[in-house]
Amino acid sequence: MTTTTTPPGSSRDASDAPPPARWPAGALLLRSVRSNTRQYGMLIALAFLVVLFQIWTDGTLLLPNNVSNLIQQNGYILILAIGMMIVIIAGHIDLSVGSLVAFVGAMSAVMMVKHDMPWVLALVLSLLIGAVAGAWQGFFIAYVGIPSFIVTLAGMLLFRGLTQIVLEGQSLAPFPDGFQNIAKGFIPEMGPYTQYHNPTLVLGLLAVALLLLRERRARKRQLAYELDVLPTGLWAAKCVAMTAAVVAFTLTLASFHGVPVVMLIMCGLLIALGYVMRNAVIGRHVYALGGNKAAAKLSGVKDKRVTLLVFVNMGVLAALAGCVYAARLNAGTPQAGLNFELEAIAASFIGGASMSGGVGTVLGAVIGGLVLGVLNNGMSLVGIGTDYQQVIKGLVLLAAVGFDVWNKRKAGR
Repeated sequence: MTTTTTPPGSSRDASDAPPPARWPAGALLLRSVRSNTRQYGMLIALAFLVVLFQIWTDGTLLLPNNVSNLIQQNGYILILAIGMMIVIIAGHIDLSVGSLVAFVGAMSAVMMVKHDMPWVLALVLSLLIGAVAGAWQGFFIAYVGIPSFIVTLAGMLLFRGLTQIVLEGQSLAPFPDGFQNIAKGFIPEMGPYTQYHNPTLVLGLLAVALLLLRERRARKRQLAYELDVLPTGLWAAKCVAMTAAVVAFTLTLASFHGVPVVMLIMCGLLIALGYVMRNAVIGRHVYALGGNKAAAKLSGVKDKRVTLLVFVNMGVLAALAGCVYAARLNAGTPQAGLNFELEAIAASFIGGASMSGGVGTVLGAVIGGLVLGVLNNGMSLVGIGTDYQQVIKGLVLLAAVGFDVWNKRKAGR
């Protein structure tokens, strides 16, 4: 007869023992990479593209002025991608954002150029127009039950037509300087003269402090719940690498004109909406709705209200992107926003969204948008034609989604 013995002093079965710190460092790293394959994959792809085009352009890609241009050129796409990611997480799609960008840009031009309205008031009213447009579409999707694809397809035609009517087929310009600064401006210089932009250095130090504080709190929380954590040495190396990346980026911006205003807007959205999606009840309801709508409804999630709010949020962000784009062009034009919805959807899927909903992060949308932005900027610098650029971006999107599908199948084995 076989008997089972329990080690002296042990009150728990061996299978209940926590895996944590006793695991080899390599195994922990491998496990962490496997559990975050898509996110790490996109970061690695972004780093690869940066290194590739940095070499291919003889160092032009990471010149301070080009980095600032890259941020300002892609600011409106990143704003749209953040909103689109939340829409896709909720299990929907929005095809109207490009037309809404054009319509809001046209309305802001009419208010400021034709009626001499102060730009701050025009900006607020433009955001309200976006909220109303989002609520209009969200109502038909949530309360009437029409699929989002159809409603937003109708919205795409509706807002494009309204843009033509408002502008009468012509561009309106110019905008006041304050409005143009939303897209073209930088935070003002302050303090004594140095070789670098002082406020940018301060913001960089704050970013490093917040990043390290968040890492420390996350590690303490994992230890408190007896979850596996990286050994102290590897964790310290990870913190040093993140700090070095932030410092290098800060010094690059600080050696030119500093942080662009549009980057401040994007960071604010990233922090606020990232927190809402991770920690707030409404964010968890969005994930629940996209993951399993029937189960979410049975759990008490007010699906119609959540869906309406998701599209109101998308409308406001599309309006903000419309103002940023109009400010960059310094005009409201009938052709604004063409194919922006495709860029935002592509950025969301490259950044980790799933067509079935319930998966993705706000940070992932930004990373996906940066992958497209670096591709656009790098290919333009090396002189690749727009026809080949479309081909390459299409293949990148296909590869990103294909990798996600392959990864899910592999995990399901």
